[in-house]
Order: sequence, then structure tokens, then C-alpha cells
Amino acid sequence: MSATDKVFAGSIPRLYDEYLVPLIFSVYADDIARRVAALSPTILLETAAGTGAVTRAVAAALPRDVRYIATDLNEPMLAVAAQRQGEDDRISWRQADATALPFDDATFDVVCCQFGAMFFPNRIKGYAEAKRVLRPDGAFVFNVWDRIEDNVFAHDATIALGKMFPDDPPRFMARTPHGYHDIAVIRSDLAKAGFADVTIETVDAVSRAASALQAATAYCQGTPLRNEIEARGQDRLQAATD
Repeated sequence: MSATDKVFAGSIPRLYDEYLVPLIFSVYADDIARRVAALSPTILLETAAGTGAVTRAVAAALPRDVRYIATDLNEPMLAVAAQRQGEDDRISWRQADATALPFDDATFDVVCCQFGAMFFPNRIKGYAEAKRVLRPDGAFVFNVWDRIEDNVFAHDATIALGKMFPDDPPRFMARTPHGYHDIAVIRSDLAKAGFADVTIETVDAVSRAASALQAATAYCQGTPLRNEIEARGQDRLQAATD
């Protein structure tokens, strides 16, 4: 993983929430919310909450007496999430590293994480932390993206940028968001972290954008792919998006 792969700063959080969340995240947030609600938690932790796509979906599906702590490594992302959520006294927002959680053992009924595990520098440690803070009968609910070839927008953007920068193609999407999809590896990592009862499902959905420009803006300007593009020239971002 590149050092810039985890940097969601500047205008990235706003553009991420405006373009990328409705494009590819919302349907999976609703899926996570259904799974979490079915577990009837009284206290819930979310890691790698980003701009709150899952937080909003889960909060809407849970009763008023639930305690909900939403965390992310990047405070600018949490700021957008908190603003988008509005007043909700069930939810606490906290900057936290998913691989070193600042919570006591056996605290939560459920830990959930949407498309965050790919960014953990040590996934086994991240899973072990989720296991540590869960109560004995608790559940860890998370998702990751499948291989990039099965995700058309991300794949097409990567191919197009490879043609634009043939000597040094930006590979963020293939390297990180879509770089952790091998089911055998995921199952092994979870076992090493202490999880024994593991269920893995593949959930397919179709993304739709109002225009090609909207999809291109989402990927080129609303993700850390932007950092890679701008590293190749501060004036290349709009050209890359076009």
C-alpha cells in the first residue's frame, strides 16, 4: 500500500460523499444495515466509517435506545459524516485506528466496517481488535470489494489512466480498494485473528451514474487516486478526469 492510499483530505471527503457514495456505496450500506439490525445490538461500533454511508443506513434501521460509536482514522471524513447525520444523540463520533482501538475488551455487541479492511496496514491485527472489543456472543460484520475486473467503473478508470500515464500508471484502485478479495486469504486472516464461525457471501449490484463525467469525477477526484494523479503533475487532474 502506498503512503497516500489512506489520505482522505482536502476536497476528497466532500467529493467522495457527493459522488462516490451514491454511485457505489449506498446499496451495500443498506445491506450492512439489514444485517446489523437483524442482530439487535444494544451497543455498536463502526470502524472506518468514512463519510457515514453505513452510519446513516444503520442508524435509520436501529431503535432509539441503541448506543452507536462511529470511528475513522481520518478526521476530515468524520466531520462530513457528522454533518450529514445531523443531531442524533445515539451516535458518538471518534477518531480511531481500527488496528488499535481505544475501547475496553468485550464492550460491543456488533462491530461493523464497510469497505475499510482493505486499508488496514495489518488486517489480522485489525480483525483481532474487532474480536477483542466484541462481547463473547458478538458479531463482526464487514465487506470488501471483489477483484477490479468485476467492478467496471473502477476498472475502466484504471485502464484509461494507464493510457494517459503509460510510464507510471496510477494503480490505487487495483492496489488497495480491489486488492483484497481472495476468499481463502480473508478466511485465513479471520481465523488467525480468532474468529471461528465465519460466513462469506458475494453480493452483486449494478452502479448507475447520470453521466460519464460524474463517474470520472467520483474516482479521479473523490478518492486517493487523486493524490496519485496530482503527484504526476498538479495540472493533470482535470485532464485525467476528462
